[in-house]
Amino acid sequence: MIDFFEIIGLTAAALTTSAYIPQAYKAFKSKSAGNVSLTMYLIMLIGILLWLVYGIHLQSLAMILANSISALLTLIILYLKVKYK
Repeated sequence: MIDFFEIIGLTAAALTTSAYIPQAYKAFKSKSAGNVSLTMYLIMLIGILLWLVYGIHLQSLAMILANSISALLTLIILYLKVKYK
């Protein structure tokens, strides 16, 4: 059974992960990522991957899901940044 704090974690994960979607959508739709900071997203990706490793170590479903999806969305944004340079 999922406890109250796991629900909080999953909710937080959904909110913070979904924050990447508008940026990825905007870059894809406009075919422009000029205003996206390459350095910021590279640093963010490293941080996300480290959180993912930590979440796997703790066996935290919320951390694993959030950071896996966040890493994917960050990679998409980075790809679009390079593609539409």
